[in-house]
Order: sequence, then structure tokens, then C-alpha cells
Amino acid sequence: MSARTRRLTTAQALVRFLSAQYTERDGVRRRLIAGTWGIFGHGNVAGVGQALVEYADVMPFHQGRNEQSMVHAAVGYARQLNRLSAQAVTTSIGPGATNLVTGAALATINRLPVLLLPGDYFATHSADPLLQQLEHPVEADVSVNDTLRPVSRYFDRITRPEALIPSALQAMRVLADPAETGAVTLALPQDVQAEAYDWPEEFFAERVWSVRRPAPDPAELSAAVAAIRSAARPLIVAGGGVHHSEAEAALKAFVEATGIPVASTQAGKGALRHDHPADLGGIGHTGTAVSDDLARTADLVIGVGTRYTDFTTASGTLFQNPDVRFLNLNITGFDAHKQAARTLVCDARAGLELLREALAGHRVEASYEAEYRAGKERWDEVVEAAYRAADENAVPTQTQVLGALDAAVGDDDVVINAAGSLPGDLHKLWRSRSPRQYHLEYGYSCMGYEIPAGIGVQQAAPGTPVWALVGDGTYLMMPTEIVTAVQEGLPLNIVLIQNHGYASIGGLSEETGGERFGTAYRFRAADGTFTGAPLPVDLAANAASLGMDVLRAKTVRELREALAAARASDRPTCVYVETDPAPTAPPAEAWWDVPVAETASREAAVEARERYDRQVATRRRHL
Repeated sequence: MSARTRRLTTAQALVRFLSAQYTERDGVRRRLIAGTWGIFGHGNVAGVGQALVEYADVMPFHQGRNEQSMVHAAVGYARQLNRLSAQAVTTSIGPGATNLVTGAALATINRLPVLLLPGDYFATHSADPLLQQLEHPVEADVSVNDTLRPVSRYFDRITRPEALIPSALQAMRVLADPAETGAVTLALPQDVQAEAYDWPEEFFAERVWSVRRPAPDPAELSAAVAAIRSAARPLIVAGGGVHHSEAEAALKAFVEATGIPVASTQAGKGALRHDHPADLGGIGHTGTAVSDDLARTADLVIGVGTRYTDFTTASGTLFQNPDVRFLNLNITGFDAHKQAARTLVCDARAGLELLREALAGHRVEASYEAEYRAGKERWDEVVEAAYRAADENAVPTQTQVLGALDAAVGDDDVVINAAGSLPGDLHKLWRSRSPRQYHLEYGYSCMGYEIPAGIGVQQAAPGTPVWALVGDGTYLMMPTEIVTAVQEGLPLNIVLIQNHGYASIGGLSEETGGERFGTAYRFRAADGTFTGAPLPVDLAANAASLGMDVLRAKTVRELREALAAARASDRPTCVYVETDPAPTAPPAEAWWDVPVAETASREAAVEARERYDRQVATRRRHL
């Protein structure tokens, strides 16, 4: 080895390279790849596995139990740190690699960075077909890792050691780019992983990736200011970009200067503290009455860091003012142009600060402020009623579980959820007290996300109480990372709500003519229906068998006591509660488009289609 090169295997070089990568924003530097998750098997144990042993002093390793959940943990980590630091995930070839696809889709849809390092088949085809190899009759270079292409923001298969150099640099560029980030995949043929090469020393030098804050174009800024000044009923829709940019203080200053109210998406909730006079809570299908009422009459919708999903727009039926126009402040032109909007392509914090300066002296009419503040007060009463338990010795409802948790948490606790009926209840009712307290993965709404994501958040914020809220359905999807929390000594709290079925989809099935078919955990009767008593499944015992401390709560009083005990514990703790299935959450304030059978013989489906036709007729395309 000469003074200017270092002879290492490809896998060793990659680990050394990753350990020297940093991000920097606003003068704060972080490791870009702070650690690596892995499950070893055929295709990565002798390459990446050996390299991680070789360089354990510079690359922390975390052992996972499921490949998909490792990605979820890495995503939770990156989100907690506002995308400024990420983690890598390595897997074997074959099923280990394809198990990454769901997690990769989740990361890319939510614009969150994760580096995927799946093993791949021999680049030389010296052993062909290989164990777990997908043989394609006309494309010999295809492997199962190609399933990761559509869900990755950058993909490459490293078929020669020297090809790693440009590809690794591109991978880091994408991970650190606030407009481009998502899942990045470097597929690593197992023979190439173990092949030695003389690497230039410069490849291992410390490298800092600047996370930019682009300012808006002056012409776009001027047009945006004019649009806001001319609006009588403007409404801000705060999305996840507010958090990623750390723009919460800038948003607060902008709102206090202009009086413009803020409604939030699932990803944007917490952009303002819940008790701020201008915070109206969630918007869209799972939004609050005050947010959705204002959205219907808004003449200017100011989207800040939002993707405008169908839940936010109520499938195109929410913004009904004939003269409504959109102004979108977003770091990506792709999202900024949605809704045929006037665009302000820039960093959220930079854009809000410049808007506030340019709008000096401008404020909405006092009557408009009085209107939305009165609506907020009415909604606060709805929340209190949903949280309140008249009988402390009764079985709690799901909303009373949220009320008990609301009373137990501190301002900086993190509450995590992703799927089922909880996202709707949380979006409407949860009172966020800090920017990162409300952690809802609703871009992909992936069952099984909560527990591994809780581990990632706990790693990113040691000492912060973290609560993974899971229903029985999502728990059964992926409880295995409980073992990882125990292994790593992370005091993750799980609130496990048992309602014996898929509550959210059950309700949707009933609304759309499906009559709740196949949505309850019940014994199958002779006629094929699912009836009778709930299955004799003890999920609390399952959590205990995986190493958690388990507290069973049968009443509201016991639930409050269990939550307090869990928060005080330094061990992974599960609070298990069976809930009263009676619905107590406020009904949906806006529609969501789920197509209903156009023709059917059953009365429930016929009535559902009639309701559907009435709703779909109100949809608008904003052009």
C-alpha cells in the first residue's frame, strides 16, 4: 500500500467512508450515518458483516429482528433529528432484501433519509443460479433488489470496487439534500463486497454536506406578498416541511405578525403549540371542525411544506370557495406547484422570515381573528368532552385513553402512531405541546411502524419518554422489535389498545357497504361469517414474553396509574388496556374518497353508493 492509497475490501471501504460523512446546518454538525442496523445472512455476513466488526469503533451497530422494522427504526431516528442524521440498514440477499421494500417506500413517501445496503448476487456470475436468486429468462442483470428502484431516490448496484467511489458520493448527496432525500439503495454483490482494492486516501477524508436553506426568488416573493395582502380569509396549512426546516419559531412569528390562522396536516401537527390562539388543529378528513369550516371559505390557502394528500384536501372536496387560490411555500418545485398554486420554492424557515419582513404592518381583519378564535374555543370543549371520564372505575374508551395519556406526558414526550383508528382520533384531539411531540407516520400509514420507530426516536433523543401507541391489529403485524428495545436497554413505552379487530377499516367497511366483513378478530362460523366471542389471544402476555414489563389496566383509574408508572420506569414497559368499543371520537368533518361498488344487490352497498355519488359530485379540480 502506497502513502496515497489504502488496500481494503469494498465493504471495509464503504464502512470507513460512511463513518467520515457529516451534515451541517446553521453551524451545527452531525454524523450523516450515525449507525448501521443489520440482520446477517447469505450475502452480507462475510462482507459488510466482517467490515462492521473490523470498524466497530467508528460505526455503531444495532441488531434488528425484521428487515422492514429496521428501516422503520432508521426512519424514526431521522425524523426525530429533522433529517440531519440518518442510519444505514444492511440485509442478506433474497427475502432479506425484499423485506426492505415497504420500509423504503415509507421513507421516500415521507421524504425521510435512510441508506439501504442489501446484499446481491455474484457480479461475476461465477455461481449461477445462486441460493435465493431470481432467474430472469431475458435480463440476466436483474435481481430481487430491482424491486427497490421505484421506492428509492437513488439506486445503484456496485459491480466493481472502484464504482463505489462515485456512487457513494451520490448517495450522500441525495441523503443530505432536503429536496431530494428519501431511501437510497446501494446493492452490494457479495463477491464485490469481499474484493480488495487500492482506495485513494481522499475517499476516507472527513466530508461535510451542507444542508442548504435556499431563499425564494425575489419575483416569486413579491407575487406571494401581493397575494397575501389581497386575501380576506387566508389560511395556512402547515406540513411536515415546517418541522424538517426547524421553522416552528418562524411560523409563530409570522402568525403573530399577520394574524393568519394555522391548520396542520398529520406531519405538520405541532408546528404551533396547541394553545396558541391561531392553532386550529388538524385539517381535512381527520381535521377539526374549526379548521375544515375555515378551509371551505378560505380565499387563499398558504401551504407550507405540505404534499396535499387526499386526507388533507378531503379528496378534492374541502376548499370550496369559488375564488380560492393557493400559495405554496415548499423546498421542492414538485410539491410547490400542486393545486395550480402560486409558488414560493424555498426553505420553509427562510421563506417565512422573508414573508414576515415584506408584510410588515399587514394583518387580517379583527372580525376574522375573532371568528376563528371562537371556533377554536368551541373545539376545545369537544376535546375536553372526548377526554373526560365520568366514571374513573369504568372501562375506558379510546378517546379516554388519549385523555389519560395527555395528562401523563410532559411537554417533550414523543407520541408515535401510524395506522388504524388512532390517527383520526389523534389528529382531531391531541394537544401538541412541542414540535416533535406528535409523531404520526401518515404518508404511508404503515401498520407495524410504531414500535421500531419508537426505538429510533429513543436512540435519537436519549432520556426523552417515548410512547408507541398501537392497536391490536398493528401490534400483531410487527411486535418483534420489542426484543431489540430490551437488548439495547431502551425504556420504550408501548400503549397497547385491544379492541379485538381492525376498528378503522371496520368502520370504513360499514360506510362503504362492506358490512364490516373480515375486520373483527372472531371465530369463523360454519357459514363463513366471523361471529361469536373474541379470540383467546393474550397480547399482554406476548409482550411480557418478549422481555417487556407489562402493566394491565382495566379501568380509567388503573390506566392513569399505569401510565404514570410506565413514564417513571427505566425499563421497556407496555401498558395494556381493553377499551369500550363504543365510538366516542367526533365524527369526520370532511369526506374521503373510497370508491363504492357501482352496482350491488345488498342494501348496505346500494345505500353507500348513493352517499358516494352525492359526495363525489362536490369534488373540484383547482386549475
